[in-house]
Amino acid sequence: MTIDINQREMTSDITPEFARCAQGEEVWSLSWLPEQRLTREQAHAGMELDEILSDPEVVFDDAAHSEAAERAARLGILVEHAVVMLAQRLAERMHRETLPPCPADAALPPLPPLPEPMLTGWFTATYAPATTGARSQHLWA
Repeated sequence: MTIDINQREMTSDITPEFARCAQGEEVWSLSWLPEQRLTREQAHAGMELDEILSDPEVVFDDAAHSEAAERAARLGILVEHAVVMLAQRLAERMHRETLPPCPADAALPPLPPLPEPMLTGWFTATYAPATTGARSQHLWA
């Protein structure tokens, strides 16, 4: 795990998250925690926390859990909050990547035809039930 640091940005070699310094200020923010104003040291702790939480090899490592808790405390948050925020960012990226491009002037495809009605009684028609349900694509707010 390596965090590359320059005067204005911190990036990781294992996660897509980053930290940036505001132009002309010494105030940093994390891509996954943008509402918090941080010092350079806090931003670095946030990047380290992201790397720890992104490593599947340390799921059952008590020392890594302690390190994660210490880094989260430097940010003034709980590890659980960091996990939720990082999961939201991952879901947003996955959602963007799975959506097909949709040009503004593209015509919508025609709807499929309705199924043929089944006769179930004396002149009563009903439609066959759907065999699959719709899946929610709701993202966390």
